[in-house]
Amino acid sequence: MFTSLRARLWLSYAFVITIALAVVAIVLLAFLIRNPLLSRQTQQQMRTALSSINANPQEFIDNPIALEKIAQAHDMRVLVFNSARNIVFDSNPNDPQLPFPRRNILGRNPQTTVDAKGQVWLYAVSRLERGNVLVVAAPRPPKVPILNIFADEFLLPILQGGLIALLLSLILAFALSRWVADPLQQVVVAARNFPSTTLNPVSLRGPREVQELTQAFNSMVARVYGSQKSQKDFVANVSHELKTPLTSIQGFAQAILDDTADSPEARKQAAQIIYNESERMHRMALDLLDLARFEAGTADLKMSAVDVGALLRGIVEKFMPQAQKAGVNLQVNIPSDLPSLTGDGDRLAQVFTNLVDNALKFTPADGQVTLSAENAGAEMELAVTDTGMGVASEALPRLFDRFYQADASRAGGEKHGAGLGLSIAHEIVQAHGGRISVRSQAGHGTMFVIRLPLTKPTQ
Repeated sequence: MFTSLRARLWLSYAFVITIALAVVAIVLLAFLIRNPLLSRQTQQQMRTALSSINANPQEFIDNPIALEKIAQAHDMRVLVFNSARNIVFDSNPNDPQLPFPRRNILGRNPQTTVDAKGQVWLYAVSRLERGNVLVVAAPRPPKVPILNIFADEFLLPILQGGLIALLLSLILAFALSRWVADPLQQVVVAARNFPSTTLNPVSLRGPREVQELTQAFNSMVARVYGSQKSQKDFVANVSHELKTPLTSIQGFAQAILDDTADSPEARKQAAQIIYNESERMHRMALDLLDLARFEAGTADLKMSAVDVGALLRGIVEKFMPQAQKAGVNLQVNIPSDLPSLTGDGDRLAQVFTNLVDNALKFTPADGQVTLSAENAGAEMELAVTDTGMGVASEALPRLFDRFYQADASRAGGEKHGAGLGLSIAHEIVQAHGGRISVRSQAGHGTMFVIRLPLTKPTQ
């Protein structure tokens, strides 16, 4: 019954209010016990009588009648001691003599004394002229039973106030529990309904901590949803990419088996296509393994000092025959004082191989592809720029996604691979602690910019 958060909040508020009222009642009872009201009133009367006499001592000290009137007016017993501490005046000489210490009556503390009959007296003392001492005393009022006072005067208001406070606390607890529990219940319902076909984030409600929890849950669901979508896309893309080469391999293998390819040239052509398609699938499998290693953080990078100038010149030399065949001007532009950086030379060469290969494929004859590098403080900025057909603006955000191809109509054609090269390049650059970006406009060429730290990246 009381296992829910709302019920526990109700109980906790009721318990806190009950404890607070009990503490107030105990403190009030202790105050009544330590500070009886009648005793404090008697002490105030004694101080008033002393003040009246001290205001005009000449009128009272040698005038017993005046002292008697003061004693009767304040219902007090007035005594005067001489310098030898003998009583020279007593407003009620018939009462038992008060057992005052005659020598240090002025220093007695607390100002109470007990007579021969066991009666407790309250008194106040004041020094007069010629060594005389004035004492105003009164019997301590009898104690009224504290519990009776408490029960008669305070118990009912405390109970009434406690009942009102308890009702208000339960109403407040109900409102607070809904404020806290309802957003949490929404998170529970959303968690039970996950996964769903659509991504519906939970609305941010309740206190700040609950909103932070809801926001973290929404972020987690978005990541899981994105991961699931990525996996589905991955499976679909792999299936699509494998379908064409497998169909070609199966078809030409069937042609050889059925003797449809009945001439040596036809059989050689079929074998060549089978070889090319199997090589394509082999490259795809290797690329997928590379991506998996980088995403899992298990890729083996052999870090050492890399001469960037030599690396870029080697890339240009490698692609020069392809550039000349395509009629594209391929050049490198690097300063002579370019420093070396720490990285895996083979992996960085793989990045620029992919970028230059793409640039040459999509740059028309008489176009230009340029590799450049420059020192940018703590980083080195490298770029591959072409004057090709460019990339549409809507395709730029997804250009580094796996299997994504900006021109899907040409997928699998001569100028298109599986769409993994840029993804691998992105992972390699990130593994080096750098970042890669692209600037492009359809019909105005493309520029890939890579920024790599000159110091060894933190693993």
